[in-house]
Amino acid sequence: MKIINPATGVTIKTLRDDSDISLMEKFKLLRVGQRQWIKIPLPERVKIIGKFNELLEKNIEKLAAVLTSETGKPLQQSRNEINGARARVQWMVDNAEKYLADEWVTNTDTLKEKITYEPLGVICNISAWNYPYLVGVNVFIPALLAGNGVLYKPSEYAILTALQIETLLVRAGVDPNAFKVGIGGKYAGEALLNIPFDGYFFTGSYKTGQFIYEKVAKKMVPCQMELGGKDPLYVTDDITDIAAVAAGTADGAFYNNGQSCCAVERIYVHEKVYDEYVTEFVKAVRSWKLGLPTDEGVYFGALTRPEQLEVLEGQVKDALIRGATLLLGGKRIEHDGNFFEPTVLTHVHNKMKVMQEESFGPIIGIMKVQSDEDAIHLMNETEYGLTASVYSNSQARAEEILSQVNSGTGYWNCCDRVTAGLPWAGRKHSGFGATLSHQGMRAFTKTKSWQMKP
Repeated sequence: MKIINPATGVTIKTLRDDSDISLMEKFKLLRVGQRQWIKIPLPERVKIIGKFNELLEKNIEKLAAVLTSETGKPLQQSRNEINGARARVQWMVDNAEKYLADEWVTNTDTLKEKITYEPLGVICNISAWNYPYLVGVNVFIPALLAGNGVLYKPSEYAILTALQIETLLVRAGVDPNAFKVGIGGKYAGEALLNIPFDGYFFTGSYKTGQFIYEKVAKKMVPCQMELGGKDPLYVTDDITDIAAVAAGTADGAFYNNGQSCCAVERIYVHEKVYDEYVTEFVKAVRSWKLGLPTDEGVYFGALTRPEQLEVLEGQVKDALIRGATLLLGGKRIEHDGNFFEPTVLTHVHNKMKVMQEESFGPIIGIMKVQSDEDAIHLMNETEYGLTASVYSNSQARAEEILSQVNSGTGYWNCCDRVTAGLPWAGRKHSGFGATLSHQGMRAFTKTKSWQMKP
């Protein structure tokens, strides 16, 4: 397997893929390692993960450089991702004993009842490339804290980062046989589905998630899916600082080149503020620098996957054929790497691919609407249900709108953000199950009820 820098087209490193046999060997080692790992008391496991978090901070420049080299995101955004992951890990470290310790329901002289949270065993985490630290720690950190062994299968576009994570976990004190990295692409991922793991946790596309879910269903083990989105945003007519709202929502659409599950992917704007909003939106996007992700001040780096260039070109072509207006960008940039111009389309409608199919790139469609009712209808007109955003000066108005939108997260005057204390969960084709919050901590456990009479 060749690891290629998406910004230069240069091969960084060549690795050997795991085979069916090597993956099974890693699984067997994890079975043994997990039995040793669970013997370590929870407070000690918490300290070990805390040490891992410290190592992330100490090594951030090296880790960020590796992340940028294989994903193409600007170096500062790589630093931001690692720091964001550190904040989540810290929340888990601070709250693990609260949510994973034994829970007494009744404790009297005549009756004692409690709930214990036992690890699932050895789990398989098939993860994503767009935010390997952020989506990774959502799963393998609470899994390890709960006492599980973890086979971590990163995307083939984030393997070097995964190996860095493995090194630091072991250095922090995690049993080397409690965390293993599976190396490979589609073949390795499918091979993992034939191994008797005690749970599967996937982050990625709906199509792949559906395939995994159907494949492992007969095993009757926990299976969680964090899938994609086509996340809508609505700007009401009562906003006053239109320039600030336009800039903030543009960042929600284009940060990390739009390669985010919860990136803003379609925008609806009330007709009373539409023209000014579009003008300010384009102005903000034009002000951001595009270039090599290692250059100072770059906002738009390279797309991680070369295949996505064709997807974006197809969405632009479809939109223009159907009557859209191209205000900015619209094509790939001739370069050795995977670069696409930041693209803004207006006069769009919900039948266009750019408003229905996940883009995962620096492209956005902005549509004019006449009322909140129109916006609610259009926001719900999707197969996905991850996040939805409303910008308004009225919290009551925003909550009324968001209460009618079928999504796992609702944002008022913000977008494209995740908080460790709140569950991260999708609806419809955006998946099921939750990571983060106390729900996400306990997702890696199985409960046992104790009823005891002294």
